[in-house]
Amino acid sequence: MTPSRDELFAAYALPDRSTPRVRMNFIESADGAVTLGGQSGALGGETDRAVMAVLRTLCDVVVVGAGTVRIEGYGGIDVSDEDAAWRRSHGLPDQPRLAVVSNDLGLEPGDDVFAGGGTIVVTHEAAPAAKRHALEEVAEVVSCGSSAVDLSSMLEAFAERGLAQVLCEGGPHLFGALLDAGLVDEVCVTIAPRFVGGDAGRIVAGASEADRRFRLGGVLTDDEGFAFLRYVR
Repeated sequence: MTPSRDELFAAYALPDRSTPRVRMNFIESADGAVTLGGQSGALGGETDRAVMAVLRTLCDVVVVGAGTVRIEGYGGIDVSDEDAAWRRSHGLPDQPRLAVVSNDLGLEPGDDVFAGGGTIVVTHEAAPAAKRHALEEVAEVVSCGSSAVDLSSMLEAFAERGLAQVLCEGGPHLFGALLDAGLVDEVCVTIAPRFVGGDAGRIVAGASEADRRFRLGGVLTDDEGFAFLRYVR
């Protein structure tokens, strides 16, 4: 049976908002492909989109790598009026913040990701100055690290802004870097009932091989054959 909105909120509820948490959200096919036709969104279904909406509603900030912004065509991440009302009823701003991680600032001020205002760009002190100045016109640019983005410093910068509950939507290299840094607390994975083949990558890229053990925190399924797994460190 497909879970209702209320059941999704219960399944992904945060036990303590004061404790910082990094939650990953990914989708992959049953044979491990993270994309279909080059985009992860092509693997999804109605319930998967509902899970994403719930996770965004629960978080303080949505984090995504600049490469994923370009590939997936990220625009704003505004939650629905119903979800904004839920946030208000729980003492939260209507909308979560959006943060884009970029070492080279390969973004343009006119990109859709900046259309809603309030976007944070996370980079480092050695990032190109001209690009930084241009993006400062449309976003809050935060330096975390001297010559590359320091992800621990990024989380500290979020905490200073009251953004303790972090939802990271990729891409795989950002996931890998967070894993290597030991900063991932929870992984939400949708398994799509599709076998894709081809050369699509995995949800993790660039991480060193290690036995990082998580426990299974929850399992849901829907009528379309999707499985929704939640792993907790």
